Amino acid sequence: MVMEKYLTLAETAELLGKNKETLRRWDREGKLTAIREPMSNYRVYRKSEVLELFSEFIQFDIKETDSNYVKPNHEYKVLELFAGAGGLAVGLEKAGLKCEVLNEIDKDACETLRKNRPHWKILEGDIKEFEFSKYNGKIDVITGGFPCQAFSYAGKKLGLADARGTLFYEFARVIQEVNPPICIGENVRGLLSHDNGKTLHGMISILDEIGYNVVPVKVLKAINYKVPQKRERLILVGVRKDIKIKYEYPKPYKKIYNLKDALKKGELYDCNVPKSNGAKYPQSKKDVLDLVPPKGYWRDLPLEIQKEFMGGSFYLGGGKTGIARRIGWDEPCLTLTCSPAQKQTERCHPDETRPFTVREYARIQTFPDDWEFAGSLAQQYKQIGNAVPINLGLEVGYSIVKFLNEYYNLSNPK
Repeated sequence: MVMEKYLTLAETAELLGKNKETLRRWDREGKLTAIREPMSNYRVYRKSEVLELFSEFIQFDIKETDSNYVKPNHEYKVLELFAGAGGLAVGLEKAGLKCEVLNEIDKDACETLRKNRPHWKILEGDIKEFEFSKYNGKIDVITGGFPCQAFSYAGKKLGLADARGTLFYEFARVIQEVNPPICIGENVRGLLSHDNGKTLHGMISILDEIGYNVVPVKVLKAINYKVPQKRERLILVGVRKDIKIKYEYPKPYKKIYNLKDALKKGELYDCNVPKSNGAKYPQSKKDVLDLVPPKGYWRDLPLEIQKEFMGGSFYLGGGKTGIARRIGWDEPCLTLTCSPAQKQTERCHPDETRPFTVREYARIQTFPDDWEFAGSLAQQYKQIGNAVPINLGLEVGYSIVKFLNEYYNLSNPK
């Protein structure tokens, strides 16, 4: 007898690329019905039913592409805000763009940037303290991962003045001062639903006010762009209103890379991951995780240990699939966080009972092995966990180059 496979709400949402609220609505409407799993009594979905009903969904309408590569016709200059440890900047650099100036407030991240790219101009400090008008007409693209903050709404249409005090206000202020042909912001997927979508709507109206048309917002899945990690980034693209060229997102690839591709010699790297420092589990946690198989999590523990390890949350609903989670070699890693050993978002090594090391973390984010991180061990993990994966930045970089080639070709026809 074949045992029925079940998917949690979170697993089903990820598989279909939908949010949990949509699945709950579908359940109410009878479109996809949740049931009670016999063993745990949690609300789950039959995997066979999900695959049968939504097979076309799960293929993700990917049209395979060989490459998004495009060579820059000119030297294109980038002004990068909220630069962090350089994930997006390195990706853009690999795509042929020149990082002219980068701003970042975190001192350790700035030290990381200086250590690896001594020639980059790094403006360390609060973005509010810097004025960027001198770069007007000298920058082709402004990029940045602005933090998501709630706005205070003064009226129905949020304007630039209403966003004052938020970091998106500063992002928009710099765009207004520099006036580049294109600007690209990136954020977490959660921005789509933040404050019932009002925050994103406000951002779009602010960019409209300062002279930019916003391309339909898209969430890019890193696994579709040669990143061995299930990470998603929302991309917000503004094109200056006098430009009639259409920006196109990078086309996804069909091949999915797994943890083995990140840490072992292969297509992504020409050697095994270098040795490096890493966090460690306390013995009590190690004793529990020793019992979890690759690709397993807390539900794979003996029942009594489940109850003891989970405490009161054992009796609560939800899959909590990140708890006591050991990654498998033949799957992409789950999204890395800023701390490698948080209980809710466990990312345990497949063979050894330990968190991923700093260099393993960096590889899962597709950083090159020679990119060094400054600061304490905790700071290094934080910088890597916050970064845009380099390979995703590279593909976005190609899309920017393609846009700018077309723009300057039309502006200066031969």
